[in-house]
Amino acid sequence: MREMSLILATVGRTTELNRLFDSLIAQSFRDFEVIVVDQNQDDRLKYILQRARSLGIVLKHRQHYPPNLALARNAGIAAASGKWLGFPDDDCWYEPQTLERIMKRSRRNDMPQGVICRWTEQDSEVPPGLLSWDRSCRFRDIPVSSITLFFQRDLVKQIGGFDGRLGIGQWFGAAEETDIVLRALRAGALLAYEPTAQVHHKPEPKITKGSEKTRRAARHRARGTGALYAKHGLPKWVILRGLLAPVLRPVLKGRLGAELAHGMAVTRGRLDGWLRWSYKHARAHNNQP
Repeated sequence: MREMSLILATVGRTTELNRLFDSLIAQSFRDFEVIVVDQNQDDRLKYILQRARSLGIVLKHRQHYPPNLALARNAGIAAASGKWLGFPDDDCWYEPQTLERIMKRSRRNDMPQGVICRWTEQDSEVPPGLLSWDRSCRFRDIPVSSITLFFQRDLVKQIGGFDGRLGIGQWFGAAEETDIVLRALRAGALLAYEPTAQVHHKPEPKITKGSEKTRRAARHRARGTGALYAKHGLPKWVILRGLLAPVLRPVLKGRLGAELAHGMAVTRGRLDGWLRWSYKHARAHNNQP
């Protein structure tokens, strides 16, 4: 049994994985394995994985199709032997002491069940040391991303892993990462932020808000946030703020063209997700014997 398993779900990329594997070879903490969940329908990863093994990385290769990021991670979780789990993207990479600092934080007196590291290119402020349900349900804790999450395997299994209805490729096009954090907090887990443990990932590209394609993509992703409103029974004022803010911001700034249209797409997406999830939950409840 390893101390840590890194669940790497990948599709479409090739050479980017080499940068991640090179950063793993450089880790000061080495008691880990990598579970590669390959969502490609070809053997494009063959030589990349051979290279990783030749460098000394303990690696398991699993295939998963059709592509579904949340379900692919769940497949990796099922194959993992580590006491702790991490979820790197195929185009991220770690600082040499990242995993060591995660493990050191996990062994402190408060014994957190989850540790969240710092996304160097995105996290501009250091948030409170511990996450809380009260702040997270208002979207006031750190903006979590899968690449920053490290959880005890027992916790992940207790709360049921990632929700395959949420995320890339699904009708609810995002929010699977926030969802698993909210479920962990609702289950009473202690989640700690460790800013000295750092992960690198290029920041999300700036959105060009003038095209219909961009607005459709924004609406699609926003459905995931709307699903969270219903799934977690978030406070009505949080929902109202989430629906109004994307429209009010450009109005108050006098940006009534493309930016307002983009904001309206986000609001529609959140409303889509909230209503659809609420409706499906109500139907399921009414159909119970």
